[in-house]
Amino acid sequence: MFCDRCGTAVQPEQRFCPNCGRQFSDALVMARSSPNRVREHVRLLGILWLALSALNAVVGLVLLIIGTMMVPHLESLGQLPLPGDFFTTLLGVIGIAVLVKAVAGFAAGYGLLKREHWARVLTIVLSFLALFNFPFGTALGIYGLWVLFPAQSEREYEEASREAAAF
Repeated sequence: MFCDRCGTAVQPEQRFCPNCGRQFSDALVMARSSPNRVREHVRLLGILWLALSALNAVVGLVLLIIGTMMVPHLESLGQLPLPGDFFTTLLGVIGIAVLVKAVAGFAAGYGLLKREHWARVLTIVLSFLALFNFPFGTALGIYGLWVLFPAQSEREYEEASREAAAF
């Protein structure tokens, strides 16, 4: 049983909370199960990965468009300090890398929403990589690691994955 104000565990015969001092009657002492971090947060985490991946996909496409269309035009006008091939290649490689990251994020988000067993590991890896993508990636990386990295989360996620597979 737990206090309805602070959540501290109390015995059924106690009339005062040992933590906050709240007086309560039998009607106010509530039994509640321990929270399941994965069940509470995995859906939101999947949606956030899909949203960040959509943003990454747009950025990757913009970089590819700039690299293939704008750079040759600027080179023909003589407004580039370095050869246009360098900028085209650089923006193309960065754009493709961002698109690959977006595809992996889409897979992680979809897998989390479907409770696929492989999605937890993929999301943990992407969360570590996202820590360097300030500010949104950093926030999502911290949140993803907080939800999925602890050993208890592994057990909870495997249980949720088995339940999803049973349906």
